[in-house]
Amino acid sequence: MSGTTGTEEAAGQDTYDVVVLGAGPTGENVADRAHALGLSAVIVESELVGGECSYWACMPSKALLRPAIARADARRVPGLHQAAAAPLDTKAVLAHRDAFASHWKDDGQVRWLDSAGIDFVRGRARLDGPRRVVVATGTDGSGERVLTARHAVAVCTGSRAVLPGLPGLSAARPWTSREATSAQSVPPRLVVIGGGVVGVEMATAWQALGSAVTLLVRGGGLLPKMEPFAGELVAESLAEAGATVRTGVSVSAVRREMPNGPATVVLDGGEQLVADEVLFATGRAPRTDDIGLETVGLEPGSWLETDDTCRVRDVAGGWLYAVGDVNHRALLTHQGKYQARIVGAAIAAQARGGGLDTGRWGAHAATADTAAVPQVVFTDPEIASVGLTAAEAERAGTRTRVVDFDLGSVAGAALYADGYRGRARMIVDLDREVLLGVTFAGPAVGELLHSATVAVAGEVPLDRLWHAVPAYPTVSEVWLRLLETYRG
Repeated sequence: MSGTTGTEEAAGQDTYDVVVLGAGPTGENVADRAHALGLSAVIVESELVGGECSYWACMPSKALLRPAIARADARRVPGLHQAAAAPLDTKAVLAHRDAFASHWKDDGQVRWLDSAGIDFVRGRARLDGPRRVVVATGTDGSGERVLTARHAVAVCTGSRAVLPGLPGLSAARPWTSREATSAQSVPPRLVVIGGGVVGVEMATAWQALGSAVTLLVRGGGLLPKMEPFAGELVAESLAEAGATVRTGVSVSAVRREMPNGPATVVLDGGEQLVADEVLFATGRAPRTDDIGLETVGLEPGSWLETDDTCRVRDVAGGWLYAVGDVNHRALLTHQGKYQARIVGAAIAAQARGGGLDTGRWGAHAATADTAAVPQVVFTDPEIASVGLTAAEAERAGTRTRVVDFDLGSVAGAALYADGYRGRARMIVDLDREVLLGVTFAGPAVGELLHSATVAVAGEVPLDRLWHAVPAYPTVSEVWLRLLETYRG
């Protein structure tokens, strides 16, 4: 289970136990876990080591949002009302964002790979049959390096934003999530299309920085995959902050007459909106269109269907893994990293000739992707959820009870902010008396989420939760109130 040999290097071919395509957090964790368990690993990346999360998603977006949320919280605290009324320092906020995006340089991440003992090849990788990867290297792609995997190839190439095929859209140069998180100035007028997580977070951030934001949603509300009250509270807050939120509307065209001029957004029915920038936050597609899937019998550009070990179905030999966004199981950085830990351990176990533990909560099965996925939406108010919503539990046919509580009536919440508005919900499996899902909406509820995740993933009986005593006066006391409500 060693790395390359001198003969292989001289021939321009390198053999490793594991070859990883994509150096985002998922790919880094696959390689790191496999290497920690004694395997040699190489990782290939055509852009920046650190991936979407580090430079155009998680880190820069949350750096933009943190000052906005902190100011919103301060406005609700006696003694800070007046101080928090001042506009945000845009220059300082954008500089803070730039620092968290490492100024879009990956030197530090490359050094980490080296310190972890993981080889790195910068270039564009393509599968070339079973266990073989060809990398086009050099600034013009004229170089070539061939990597062969003894045990596994892991596709961790992530996803990209999808733009709809609307008339005039390409020439109008719309923002996607990348432009929204890396823009160097505040657009006076911003139209955001899409009411999912990216749409509401970016509407929150740029509204706080001074944009006149209009949020357009085709459906009936925001955050449609979460409990309805979550989107309702976020919509109310955005409107109170000055944003315009419109539901039930569709865009039929976008045009920009002059390169640096305003854009016109045409709605179904003919109404026109004028904006300086237009952000489309309307979906993701896998980055699998040019990685050689056809050489192993798969469709280029497709999501890669996997089993719970993240091995790609319909590929003989069990050597190909798809980890993170590309498998479409749970498009979240922390779930990709979770899958990566599972995969690294599974590859190492198989390399040693051992069996796999693929039971419900086995060490080699990513079962949390369906049973206990946590997510935080960093808006004002924050939304935090794990497990099933009430609608999902009903569709699953489980006998459940929905328990709601006004989060603002908890003593810790009242101390946290004047006029604290929020809500908590837990979904109880009545047959087993365990939690299937929990959702919190309110300021700072993201820090409540891991306790809920432990309760859902651990299937902690409700009778046992009575003995998990929340400290007083904290917002966590909502757990006691939910249990009291359930017992009646």
